[in-house]
Amino acid sequence: MDSSNDTKYAEQKKMLAGEPYFGGDPYLTELRKQSQERAAKLAIVRHEPAKYSVAIRELLGSVGDDRAIMESPMFFDYGCNTHVGKRFQMNISCTILDCARVDIGDDVLFGPCVKIFTAEHPVDPVSRLTGVESARPIKIGNNVWIGGSAIILPGVTIGNNVTVGAGSVVTKDVPDNVV
Repeated sequence: MDSSNDTKYAEQKKMLAGEPYFGGDPYLTELRKQSQERAAKLAIVRHEPAKYSVAIRELLGSVGDDRAIMESPMFFDYGCNTHVGKRFQMNISCTILDCARVDIGDDVLFGPCVKIFTAEHPVDPVSRLTGVESARPIKIGNNVWIGGSAIILPGVTIGNNVTVGAGSVVTKDVPDNVV
């Protein structure tokens, strides 16, 4: 990779490494635009099974099988940083801000309007004006149901066999087998 490419990808590398990065970087802006275009394509082919599974794989970083169901509208920052297991189901109006990696296990269900936020902005108002932000990964185990309008905040790990009630705001890790 030459130095011009090093510069082009610098903010993305920082973002994925969990380091502070400039969210308004032109390359990151282009990647977000591409994600929006892929999500729009997914909505168009929703009822064409052969095209639908391909469109999901083009949007996401990895998919466990061809049985994923993702209802539109949906929003991803990047899509490619989200990895879902087998039989993933996402209801309408979900948002995944995947500035860091999001790992979602097998047999996970999202109710409508679920929000997954990996991005964080500085609490200090002066620092916030710089446009520098950071991100922490989120991990969701197997056989998890996240109820409608729940919000999962940066850095959270949710264990296996968990139910997150509708409207919950999850700020800390959740162990296995918890409602």
